[in-house]
Amino acid sequence: MLNKHLKDIFLHGCQVIFLVGELTIIIKALPGTLSGVVYHALLMHSPISKNVSLLFKFYCLAVMTLVAAAYTIALRYTRTSDKELYFSTTAVCITEVIKLLLSVGILAKEAGSLGRFKASLKENVLGSPKELMKLSVPSLVYAVQNNMAFLALSNLDAAVYQVTYQLKIPCTALCTVLMLNRTLSKLQWISVFMLCGGVILVQWKPAQATKVVVEQNPLLGFGAIAVAVLCSGFAGVYFEKVLKSSDTSLWVRNIQMYLSGIVVTLVGVYLSDGAEINEKGFFYGYTYYVWFVIFLASVGGLYTSVVVKYTDNIMKGFSAAAAIVLSTFASVMLFGLQITLTFALGTLLVCVSIYLYGLPRQDTTSIQQGEIASKERVGGV
Repeated sequence: MLNKHLKDIFLHGCQVIFLVGELTIIIKALPGTLSGVVYHALLMHSPISKNVSLLFKFYCLAVMTLVAAAYTIALRYTRTSDKELYFSTTAVCITEVIKLLLSVGILAKEAGSLGRFKASLKENVLGSPKELMKLSVPSLVYAVQNNMAFLALSNLDAAVYQVTYQLKIPCTALCTVLMLNRTLSKLQWISVFMLCGGVILVQWKPAQATKVVVEQNPLLGFGAIAVAVLCSGFAGVYFEKVLKSSDTSLWVRNIQMYLSGIVVTLVGVYLSDGAEINEKGFFYGYTYYVWFVIFLASVGGLYTSVVVKYTDNIMKGFSAAAAIVLSTFASVMLFGLQITLTFALGTLLVCVSIYLYGLPRQDTTSIQQGEIASKERVGGV
């Protein structure tokens, strides 16, 4: 029953009223992905959150897995098809614009009234040039990362990319230790080295795709992934540090970052492809598949950033491993990927290391809910 209502909300947007025991739950939602965000917020703060938390977490797991796998496969397809090739820099720029618009919409919903929404924008965006400059750092780094993803998937198979991209875990771990003064357990360090070993096996003799006819440079693709994972690790930890330095809303921070991101990516568009864009047009080579990639990169990114807070590290590990499996299966079917022994062993090693890396950590969601309940009981006494 719950799944049916969830599907109706996500596809059509409506007001849904249904009963769970003696409780009446009312959900108002808009069509599309934003309705899922609204659903998440209402569900996790409802009195039945404990009863459906496991179901909800598996739903989050499925969403994260499908978004990661679909984005990689769709992007790979658009970069290797025989149609006119679009400018990847323009796709990155449009993604930033869509993320900004969605963040503004969610902030307006969070504010609750037009007056509070305007005040929040005036105080935190228009009246905070220093904060905008602070967020321009991850904006620039993320812009580089996103462009490197397009370059990597132009030269590497989707499955090879998906496995190799997991190097972001040791990069993020290193940045966390250096920038946030955190420590890793022995098991986490072991899993980091195991992951690196798995990636080396995958890259030792990269699996070849027989149905891809465009010219590729695997070495260039691996170099692009190396830059992307370094950017991912640094920018993610930097943004986390900024978020924890104040109680400013996540969506305000996103707006600050995406405003800077639009400027940075526009500069990149005209520095990289300016002459050709003036000749052929900004949207040259765009197809429905290209717009689908942009949709997954923008809406999917925001969607995942919301639901990821409700899952623990073990489930995130399963999601990453499942995305690798799905990408490999799709690559075999769509691109004629030939699985080698080193690729299979390396992929298995990476999946196991991702799982081990998440084991020492506890489910912070459950801890936080328990602490809140405990404080409420103390307060009641």
